[in-house]
Amino acid sequence: MADANAYDLIVIGAGPGGYAAAIRAAQLGMRVACVEKEALGGTCLNVGCIPSKALLESSELFEQAKRSFERHGIRLGEVTLDLAGMMARKDRIVQTMNRGIGGLFRKNRVAHVRGTARLAGAGAVEVQGSDGAEVLHAAHVLIATGSAPIPLPGLSFDGTYVVGSTEALSFPETPERLAVIGAGAIGLELGSVWNRLGSRVLVVELLDRILPGMDLEMASELKGLLERQGLTFQMETRAGGAEVRDRKVHLTLVSGAGTREEVCDRVLVAVGRRPHTEGLGVKEAGIALDERGRIAVDAHYRTSLPGVWAIGDVIAGPMLAHKAEEEGVAAVERMAGRAGHVDYGVIPNVVYTHPELASVGVTEEEAQERGMRVRVGRFPFRANGRAHCLDATEGLVKMISDEKTDRLLGMHILGARASEMIAEGVTAMAFSASAEDLARTVHAHPTLAETIKEAALAVEGRGIHI
Repeated sequence: MADANAYDLIVIGAGPGGYAAAIRAAQLGMRVACVEKEALGGTCLNVGCIPSKALLESSELFEQAKRSFERHGIRLGEVTLDLAGMMARKDRIVQTMNRGIGGLFRKNRVAHVRGTARLAGAGAVEVQGSDGAEVLHAAHVLIATGSAPIPLPGLSFDGTYVVGSTEALSFPETPERLAVIGAGAIGLELGSVWNRLGSRVLVVELLDRILPGMDLEMASELKGLLERQGLTFQMETRAGGAEVRDRKVHLTLVSGAGTREEVCDRVLVAVGRRPHTEGLGVKEAGIALDERGRIAVDAHYRTSLPGVWAIGDVIAGPMLAHKAEEEGVAAVERMAGRAGHVDYGVIPNVVYTHPELASVGVTEEEAQERGMRVRVGRFPFRANGRAHCLDATEGLVKMISDEKTDRLLGMHILGARASEMIAEGVTAMAFSASAEDLARTVHAHPTLAETIKEAALAVEGRGIHI
């Protein structure tokens, strides 16, 4: 009789990387258990990607109803906010997606084990559940435990006044004054949500720019648009500490101009995330870590401990759900002797502000730093007919190609639906397309995607509509 606790693969963590890996492994004929101490979907589904995008969509519609519907000939009268209703919609979406993953597990016969996992020796995982502990055994163990927000000295999370992204997704009322520490994607997205819902938002950033790693020209353009929407920025400034007095946060800011105090209702600390490996027994098992505390893996996602693999936010690379998902699939395919592969040169990155900023490949600055000789084509959304119909004329498409071969090296889109449009650049780069290939590809008219064709034409200075 088969051991009920014996598997081919135990996946620790049911976020996008973990649950995708578990499903793919089951498709390949493995007997799979996925251990998750919280809800299926991990941070991304429950307190990250999905709820934040739900609030971004709802808050943008609220903003449009107040500011722009009349331009479309739609008169609504007074527009009021039902924050509880907005939060309830967000929660329903999360619950629906939770159930969807559970259904996929049942369909693929993946065992969902509820509890907290800890490595317990070669091929063994101890799971502490509500009914006690049990030990699972498997030939392979895949660590996919994701990441957690990084706190700042002097700004410890208290869950109410000084918070991370999780709490900022569920404020019971709109803060009159919100300070956001960090001008990365999380800070700008959640800052945008609460700005639209009535907060006065101050974004504090240690660097002299927003969105480090994104193309500088595009990030600078976005900063100007966000300022026009009402966000204010304090650059080259650090948060020196915070004290809660009389239900207000007294935030100390330190910059070249000296030290000053900002009084606000809430402070969102969004300065990045760290690998979530606490309590997993990684160090005790002898698994090597890199200089930043991430699990070190080889090109096949194997750790230094035989039989143990790792993917996603706990290893090097961008902390993106789609990166983790691709790594999870590739890792289990390699376990099964197949040629799993992730092309790290074509992983897109998206900031879901309004307008959205999406990027794939090298930035213009990276090209210069690497000594690449490139050509750059640009095309503004204001010259696109569909953009005018959508009342979304802000932004531009920027395309970077090799000067000699014309091979597409990077695409950056600041504009409406950039998160969807960037897929064309990803696909083109995956197939080693040239800018001319995109320029000669027929794009339906009128569409926003025509901006991509025009930017490709602009690489050779032959744009039609500008």
